[in-house]
Amino acid sequence: MPNAALSQKLKPSKQLAVVLGSEKPVSRAEAVKGIWDYVKQHDLQNPENRREILADENLKPLFGKSKITMFEVGKIVNSNLESEGSSKHTQKAA
Repeated sequence: MPNAALSQKLKPSKQLAVVLGSEKPVSRAEAVKGIWDYVKQHDLQNPENRREILADENLKPLFGKSKITMFEVGKIVNSNLESEGSSKHTQKAA
């Protein structure tokens, strides 16, 4: 049985929507995949440490810093998604 929390469609923050290319609601899994697709498309993995993502001008506002590890992606996604009825994002510095 799939986890309902992971498949629930949530509204991305403005910063996350820029990276995903859309403001339409997405699941957490779709948001993580979208970030990884963006990272791969723009060749933003650190060549010396493939576990690190180097932020470009679109990722820096989302990450709040110039690089993150792949283990921080889930935390960033969670802090940049909100339920449809919610009026504010719960973005926190990573």
